[in-house]
Amino acid sequence: MNSDSSRNDIWKWLALLIIAVFSIYVTFPVKEKLRFGLDLKGGTSFTLGVDKEKLRETIIADQPSISNDVAAIEKKMQDTLAGCDPRIIQVVRRRVDGMGMNEPVIQGMKDHRLLVQLPGVDEETRRAAKRSLQSAAFLEFRLTHPRNDELVNKLLSLEATPEGYEKGGSGYVRAANYNEVAAKKGYAARLAAFHTPDPRYQFMLEKSGDGSFRPAFVSRSSPTGTSKRFTGEFLTSASVERDPAGSLAISFSLNSEGARLFSQITRNYVAHGPKNPTDRGRQLAIILDDVLVSAPVLQSEIGAHGQITGHFSASEAQQLANDLNAGALPAPLQILAESSVAPTVGEDAIHAGLVAAGMGFTLVALFMFFYYWFTGLVANLALFLDIVLLPAALVLVANVLGVFAKDATMGATGSLQLPVLTMPGIAGLVLTLGMAVDANVLIFERIREEFQNKASAGTAIKNGYGRAFSAIFDSNITTIITGIILFIVGSGPVRGFAITLTAGVVLSMFTAVVVTRLVLDKCVDTERVKPFRMIQFFKQPNFDFVKYGKTTLIASAVIVVATVALFFARAFTNPASVLAVDLTGGTSLVYAVKQDAKPDVGDVRKALNDFDNAAIIQYSEGVGDATLLVKTGETAETKKGQALEGHDVGSHITKLLQQAFPKAEVKSLSVDEVGSMVGADLKKSGTLAVCFSLLAILVYVGFRFQFGFGLGALVALAHDALISLGLFSLCGRQVSLIVVTALLTIIGYSVNDTVVVFDRIREDLRKDQKTSFKDVCNRAINRCLGRTVITSVTTFFAVAALFAFGDGSIFDFALTMVIGVLAGTYSSVFIATPIMMWCYKNHRPQFEAESSDKE
Repeated sequence: MNSDSSRNDIWKWLALLIIAVFSIYVTFPVKEKLRFGLDLKGGTSFTLGVDKEKLRETIIADQPSISNDVAAIEKKMQDTLAGCDPRIIQVVRRRVDGMGMNEPVIQGMKDHRLLVQLPGVDEETRRAAKRSLQSAAFLEFRLTHPRNDELVNKLLSLEATPEGYEKGGSGYVRAANYNEVAAKKGYAARLAAFHTPDPRYQFMLEKSGDGSFRPAFVSRSSPTGTSKRFTGEFLTSASVERDPAGSLAISFSLNSEGARLFSQITRNYVAHGPKNPTDRGRQLAIILDDVLVSAPVLQSEIGAHGQITGHFSASEAQQLANDLNAGALPAPLQILAESSVAPTVGEDAIHAGLVAAGMGFTLVALFMFFYYWFTGLVANLALFLDIVLLPAALVLVANVLGVFAKDATMGATGSLQLPVLTMPGIAGLVLTLGMAVDANVLIFERIREEFQNKASAGTAIKNGYGRAFSAIFDSNITTIITGIILFIVGSGPVRGFAITLTAGVVLSMFTAVVVTRLVLDKCVDTERVKPFRMIQFFKQPNFDFVKYGKTTLIASAVIVVATVALFFARAFTNPASVLAVDLTGGTSLVYAVKQDAKPDVGDVRKALNDFDNAAIIQYSEGVGDATLLVKTGETAETKKGQALEGHDVGSHITKLLQQAFPKAEVKSLSVDEVGSMVGADLKKSGTLAVCFSLLAILVYVGFRFQFGFGLGALVALAHDALISLGLFSLCGRQVSLIVVTALLTIIGYSVNDTVVVFDRIREDLRKDQKTSFKDVCNRAINRCLGRTVITSVTTFFAVAALFAFGDGSIFDFALTMVIGVLAGTYSSVFIATPIMMWCYKNHRPQFEAESSDKE
């Protein structure tokens, strides 16, 4: 070994040491540096979006003169939404902080959406947070009509009642169909116009102590006498206190400008005030989120301090004070999606993930040792380093991918924090362990060939690494492309998987190409001529794979068309039978049920029949409690007109089951509620991700090889994705976002196999200018057969670990991967190569001949 090579090796060892130190730095102390996603530590995640329909109704109710002017309404909405995102984030952050949440994540998204993650919250806190996040907390002070009492008494003497109300108590009570009526489009505007004596006033209802509602006619204009409204923007603080009668009230303080305006308003409208010559003070309407809270009579001038009275419970009063302190939202929000996981489920998932990772590592390491012996030990050293150096790779990859899509939970440019670890992230780690040895297998198989050609150990190692590098580089780049696309179009846990997969691929390239070479150069006698001890599955195979190309293409096409046609037929007739709620919209709930008291599926369906008679109900058995899965297409959005326990579908179904089966001790483990808008967006982004991946790989393979090779790879990948989708669906499972993630992973994995075969074909075409194209292709496939089988076996070990210890979505991921690995192994031989040959019409494509002096 010359001095230049020795110096280069020193620099490589030094780089390895620096990476290892950095990896330790970003990992320890583990309790401080390692962050878990909600699916691992429990908690609730909300996806919020601006409720544009409610915003439109509010604008029309405030300005009825433009109710028929669509352009004016749209302009008003655009003005409201312009630049509102930073304010929404600020207000939501204040509200969440005011509730005492521990380490919440609040992140802006596109299209005026917001992600709020609240780790470790209980059911009561979740409900309070949900109410708070949907409350605009828009506080406003306005005057009632000068003849309000007269008008109200006259109205109550009539038989007419507002929509959704009937006579009762001190005014009106809500009718049985109130929720259904209130959910109808334009209800707010119709209610505001009910029997108004003047367009300048609107009809409102104030809740009385007996639960009934007292009407009032409230001015639409500001009491300041100008266009500037007197709102909660002038508040400096709000707190819960008791009024003189002992009831809960909200005391508030105003800033100097607010105090001046409040003093001016109250002075003007008290009895015999400058603008109120009557013997009775005007009523000041206190309005919160377009609801009349109270309308007290002004008795005297008020300055910087005031009090909001009403009929509040202790929790309602505290939440209102918190929301007022946080400030008003510039636009109303709605819950687009919600996901909750019990902390105990997260603990079990972490344990299962660690066991799966340990099992995957052990199986792969044992296989590599017994198959390759000494070189297998070297590969296992690289595999061990993959785990040790993974934290550094995760930080690096998270920073790079952060350029494509900002995600605070997954790291950002310049951040040294580890990305949040999610269950799909652990699945990515386990899968990476199976795929990581692929580069070593390519190298070792090349070294085996060099020994068969009577090369010395030094030459075999040099040529083995040199000839395998292009296949390693191209095959891993295609997987990295898939990882980047997954990160861009995915979110949350899917992005965690993308980071782990990409980091694992990048790291395995480094350890396989650089570290194992350093070890072999140090440990192996370069003059040695005795081959390394290795087992060989196929000794000089000579199968005529190309001969059956036409037959396999026809058979594959029939299977793909049949399974995919069946999938789409079911998807169009009954989407819930093949698509999970995260793609269709709906609610998915998982419960723990006492094993010896679990109700029959028929009894569960009967208990839920009035709510949803089409719900999907399944059991999965465990060692302890049975696990009950309930999936329904209903959400709070679709049930908007109905009274729901806790104001959401999850709480309502949980109460129905607990009441129907008290002995079963039904316990909620997780809830996923996805609105139709988010479901449609996820379905669209998943489809685009698959299409973009196929297109990107076509372009890359076409660029690195030729268009015919790219087309062969594209058809093979489309085959793998479609047949995996069809067969997975036939297994009775529902396609979810995690299954789409698996399909994208299959695309990256399968092209790996295809590129390795294509690389050998290209190499043989350059070296051998005489052999027919068909024979070159057959020879290349046969030479790669051992590597193809070994990589499939190691990947199967990893997927088997996920199968054994994964549950729910991870089981679906593992099942999809099993089908995909089989399909990818098959397609690289029987689909990609025949399509590529057909593209060239069995004529040799032209590549630059390999120089004769090249080793």
